[in-house]
Amino acid sequence: MADIFDTKIICKKCNKEMQKCIVEKQGAEVRAVKCKKCGDVIIHPADLNCLEHYKDLKGKKFNVKLRMVGNSHAISIPKEIINFMNEQHKRMKKEMDDIVRLVFEDFDKLTLRFGDEEEDEDDYRQ
Repeated sequence: MADIFDTKIICKKCNKEMQKCIVEKQGAEVRAVKCKKCGDVIIHPADLNCLEHYKDLKGKKFNVKLRMVGNSHAISIPKEIINFMNEQHKRMKKEMDDIVRLVFEDFDKLTLRFGDEEEDEDDYRQ
């Protein structure tokens, strides 16, 4: 399927062709086109939808069960979070790793990291 951003997009203010770029919006990099003359920016509609979905999920509280599996404890990660993470990895053309990084940050706080970036332990300590 063709992408709308594969066509030439003309700025409605200055009637000049807009250039593809990456812009940061709400801490995420999104695809956009920008007019070099007036600075007008149009964000890709699919990326706007992803940002809206992210805003809906961010901060949402989930109650999950802690279970015993052998000698370890396990929690279930809600399907909507996993689906969102998979969608983001597909968009970035990366495979989602089955391994997540678990960091014990404080007495009542654990952090899960999805992705293959190796984080420095100092990044987790404040």
